Amino acid sequence: MLLSEGQMSDFKGAALMIGAFPKAQTLLGDKGYDADWFRNALAERKIAACIPSKANRKVQIPHDKVLYRRRHKIENMFGKLKDWRRIHTRYDRCAHTFMCAICIAATVIFWLNQ
Repeated sequence: MLLSEGQMSDFKGAALMIGAFPKAQTLLGDKGYDADWFRNALAERKIAACIPSKANRKVQIPHDKVLYRRRHKIENMFGKLKDWRRIHTRYDRCAHTFMCAICIAATVIFWLNQ
């Protein structure tokens, strides 16, 4: 897991994490991850990319729209985490303390939804 600064682009984060990706069949990503080098790196690891093409791409690359719709569950979880003021405003200076707050919030959210 990588905790980066808020201004870091998706490309930089993906470049740092690509070596640590677990074995997976498909990667769901938003348009921020639409780059040829990233798609090639996923293909080398035999991971299918379900990433919609950016609007400015000359040749649009098709993606599985039905599978991509499942991504809303991930976005919903981030939305629920940001309901916690401590996480939304990032009160914690230390990365490990901030990560602990995220883990506690995720546990409570999971527990309440049972």
